[in-house]
Amino acid sequence: MPDSEDQPRDRPRDEPRDQPRDQPERATELDARTGRGAAAARIQHQASWVDQQIRVAMAKGEFDDLPGAGKPIKDLGSQHDPDWWLKKLVEREQITGVLPPSVQLRKEDAELDGRLDTLNTEAAVRREVEEFNGRVIAARYRLPEGPPLVTMPRDVEHEVAAWRDRRTALLERRRAEAARRADAAAREAREAPARRRRWWRR
Repeated sequence: MPDSEDQPRDRPRDEPRDQPRDQPERATELDARTGRGAAAARIQHQASWVDQQIRVAMAKGEFDDLPGAGKPIKDLGSQHDPDWWLKKLVEREQITGVLPPSVQLRKEDAELDGRLDTLNTEAAVRREVEEFNGRVIAARYRLPEGPPLVTMPRDVEHEVAAWRDRRTALLERRRAEAARRADAAAREAREAPARRRRWWRR
């Protein structure tokens, strides 16, 4: 079909009629050297750029003397604990008093045996376990805050018996260490005169 007289000759036929004449068409930004899309080129070279930055930092020694360098990973191969990351975070950041009740109780549960071992009487152990159980039971009746509460109350009699066993084992280790030191001191005292006599004979 021939062009009509009223159609502008400088406009391409496939140009939409409702597009303003003074609005330029949006073109994809192209890389001047390769002719490909600049965004695609950046994404393609991003990985190599990151690797280059890591190599430069290693050459400068910025990765030297990092905490734990050259040491085995702590607790590797031990029993799996799904809350290991949470316990490490609490330990590393020394977070206290700002945790949700469920998380705080998990932390207290993990540290309870160590706290019990610092006590000197069964009555104090019973009181500590009963107070812990009271906090756990009270948290179960509150509206949930944060992660779900999975901490369970402890059996008081079982914890007292376990504390007694740990304390007995600790006292036996201390007695054995004291006996070993006493034997070493006695042997040193017996050998000292003989060493002095040998020195005078020279």
